[in-house]
Amino acid sequence: MAWMIGRTAAMADPEGARRKALDKLRGLALLDDPESVVVPILLDAILMAESYRGARHQVTFLAELTASVDAMLRELDLTEKASAWAAE
Repeated sequence: MAWMIGRTAAMADPEGARRKALDKLRGLALLDDPESVVVPILLDAILMAESYRGARHQVTFLAELTASVDAMLRELDLTEKASAWAAE
């Protein structure tokens, strides 16, 4: 995923990283069923936050959240490429 922000960039410029992520998320409107991509991420984020609250251990649902985010980014990349090809 060429747009990936990366930990160093996110830590150095959190606002810039948020803007970059928000620009990417604007493509959700172009997906056939954006809710089917976003809702699992929200659920995983809620579960992760609850599992991590007050704990000093590995985040329990981080793998699931990462997989959900990666799936959403793949869908957005495909949509962007399809739009670019259609514009040619």
